[in-house]
Amino acid sequence: MWKDLAQGKPEAQAAYQNGYNGGKDQFGRTVANPAGIDLADGVFWDALQLADNGWVDVTYLWTGDGGRGTVSISSGYLNVRNAPNSSGAVVGMAGKSAQVTVECQTTGENVTGSQGTSNVWLRVNPGMYVAKAWINATTSPTC
Repeated sequence: MWKDLAQGKPEAQAAYQNGYNGGKDQFGRTVANPAGIDLADGVFWDALQLADNGWVDVTYLWTGDGGRGTVSISSGYLNVRNAPNSSGAVVGMAGKSAQVTVECQTTGENVTGSQGTSNVWLRVNPGMYVAKAWINATTSPTC
């Protein structure tokens, strides 16, 4: 409906912050809460440890160019890290069966997961890596 907005930018946020659509939602109501994503309780409380409303930056891992992979975990979420090792800072998460775009692959720490043991890490966005041991994906070009 709002095709002139940047991909991933909620209309409510644009209306609230920038006066988009005269500051109104699709029904003509003045936007008083720019919420664009309703997070499930497990993400809100457990993963993000939020206690009240707040801003969350989201990277849609399935919208990039490149090959695709599927997160292969039995429950919960897979940490996305800023480096190809388990000590890298957590910069995101991907849920069970989530589709991720794989830009390239690099070597890093050995990890054992549902796909076996591997030192291959997949870059899913600049500065964002997941262990191939947890991703069902074909081989990707080297980063």
